[in-house]
This record gives sequence, C-alpha cells and structure tokens, in this order.
Amino acid sequence: MPYVVLLAMVAGFLALQLYRVLGKRTGHQETLPKPAEERAPLPTPRTVDMAPEQREAPLRTIQGGAEQGLRAIISADSSFDVVRFIDGAKQAYRMVLEAFWKGDEETLAWLCEDEVRTSFAEAIAARKESGHVLDNRLVMIERAIISDAKLEGKRALITVRLDADIAATTRDAEGNLIAGSMTDAVAVHESWTFARTLKSSDPNWKLADTDEA
Repeated sequence: MPYVVLLAMVAGFLALQLYRVLGKRTGHQETLPKPAEERAPLPTPRTVDMAPEQREAPLRTIQGGAEQGLRAIISADSSFDVVRFIDGAKQAYRMVLEAFWKGDEETLAWLCEDEVRTSFAEAIAARKESGHVLDNRLVMIERAIISDAKLEGKRALITVRLDADIAATTRDAEGNLIAGSMTDAVAVHESWTFARTLKSSDPNWKLADTDEA
C-alpha cells in the first residue's frame, strides 16, 4: 500500500482561476518522512513543441517522457495550458496537505477522487483514534515538473513530481511532542497524478493517485 502522507492538478484550479487536479492511492504516513541523504538530480526536461501557445511553458517544467501524452491532451482540449496546470498543481498540493493535516474531510472530498478520499479518511480516523495531532507546515515547493501524461479515451491523467520541504510534528492529545520538529524541515519527494474527463461539464481536475518519487 502506498505511503500515507503526501501529496496533486489543474487546467482551472479553484473554479475560475486554477484548474484543480487530484486521484487513486494516497500516502502520508503519520510518522515524519526521512530526509533524503542526497537529492537525486532530475532529468532535464524540455519545453514541448506542441503549439505556439504552449511553447511558453518554462524550461525544466516537462520531462521528455510526458511530451507525447501532453500533445494528445492538448489535441483533445485546446484550452489546456501547461503553465496554468503547473501553478494549479502546486496550489492543489498545498490545499490537500493542509486539509489532510487538519482532518478536513469536506475539502478533501472535492479535491480528490473517491479512492484517494477514502484512503485519507481512513488515515484521519486512525489518527483521531490514537489521539495524535499533526502540526505540519509546507515550507516551500522547490520544484514541480510534469513527469508523465496520458489520455485514456476522454480521461486525461497527468503526473507531477513535487519536491518540497515540510516542517512536521506529531503531538499527543495533551499537546506533548511525540516526533518531529518545526525548526528542521525535511525534504519530501512525491509524484501526484491528477485526472479529468476532457470536455466534461466539470472543469476541475482531481487527485487520482499519490506516490513517493
């Protein structure tokens, strides 16, 4: 089972401004992620030569393996914009993490597909039963790169690799520190997959899967 911590994405997230993206299994363990001894360098992605309006995508935004899938998605939905999607994905990442940490299942319900939402709900229930409280903070998203994209019929799936720094602590019901530190952030590397049925009445992307990168 994927690690339960986190993890999103978007052609118009937050209704009018960003595209939400989020889907299938979730991670984010209650224990703190171990800091990586050494951050492996990412392959240098290229901008995708798909259409003039898409060439504005900044360097180091797309890995080569995602290009073919993105071309297919843009061909099926010309309104899709790579830059706006990346911005929305980062917003979704922050919102999902904060909702999970707070136990806000209502927010998770509209950000995630059913299977992901259920996994989060189970993790939140287990946390409540143990009496643990998370006091976490997303310090910085250092990098967000589209690492994979594909079109399955009308269903588009885009995977984003996210490298972030998170300050995290776990406390008991009395507020006593069990683990972690708010002064020492740890490096987190995750892959979030977002899904959306193109040209549907719902413009939002939802979290379909989370995994460790």
